[in-house]
Amino acid sequence: MSPRGDRPMVPRAEFKSYYGRPIVRPAPWTHDVAAYLFTGGLAAGSALLAAGGQVTRRPRLRRAGRVTALGALAASGYFLVADLGRPERFHHMLRVAKPTSPMSMGTWALSAFGVAAGAAALSEAAPLAPSRFLRRVAPPVGAVAGLGAAAVAPVVATYTAVLLSNTATPSWHVAYPELPFVFAGSALASGAGVGLIADPAPPARRMAVLGAALELYGARRIETTKGLLSEPYTTGRAGKFLRAGRALTAAGVAGAVLGRRSRVVSALSGLSLLTASALTRFGIFDGGMASARDPRYTVIPQRERLGG
Repeated sequence: MSPRGDRPMVPRAEFKSYYGRPIVRPAPWTHDVAAYLFTGGLAAGSALLAAGGQVTRRPRLRRAGRVTALGALAASGYFLVADLGRPERFHHMLRVAKPTSPMSMGTWALSAFGVAAGAAALSEAAPLAPSRFLRRVAPPVGAVAGLGAAAVAPVVATYTAVLLSNTATPSWHVAYPELPFVFAGSALASGAGVGLIADPAPPARRMAVLGAALELYGARRIETTKGLLSEPYTTGRAGKFLRAGRALTAAGVAGAVLGRRSRVVSALSGLSLLTASALTRFGIFDGGMASARDPRYTVIPQRERLGG
């Protein structure tokens, strides 16, 4: 009613989508991207594990981390190229360096990480080299390269979180403060999983605890503090993935801390953390895609921001 008691002649406008069609176009990505998110995080976490093994003089931990980092990076490159469709698109990203573009910075970080991780992993084969010079030079080169890969690893682990949150996908965009915590924690937990399987030494157990804490904190915030936009992470396939990932993360950490005297328990804990990391990445991916497909996750938050 107006101040004079008159009825408005025009009904109040409501935000509606055209025949229920998505207002935000969903990203044209398949689950290759979710696999890319997981393997990239695993590569970064394994590089940090290898650096920990190198600094604490644990050769099995160092070797497992370096070899896994290179293998996971190769798998990550495969999934990325599979989604891009043409391999040369990755090469084209290296023509420019744009600090304001997460994709551009991520491409450069991934390239630098690949060179360092590759050199570190190849140095593990130094004892098999036919040349005495190579056998002598490869280990110190690998040591420097391993520390270089570890220095770039935090960027490799988290730039994809910035990339997702910079899209218009509602449930990714709103989670921009927490996604880096989730992705960093997931990377650390997966790297720790590799360590627990190869050599359940203290550095691997510490990584497991830290990674799980970051991942569970960030995921819990995303699932409980975003109002309606938390819903895609708690329902459907994304909800199932994230709940299973949370349970496996808790089980993995418990096994890492309490089962330190058993190689079998430690290995099972490592496998649990690796599986949990994959489920978390797929859950975050599916939750965002679900929010883009349903127009109410765009319309209702906009209406709330405009005051009802």
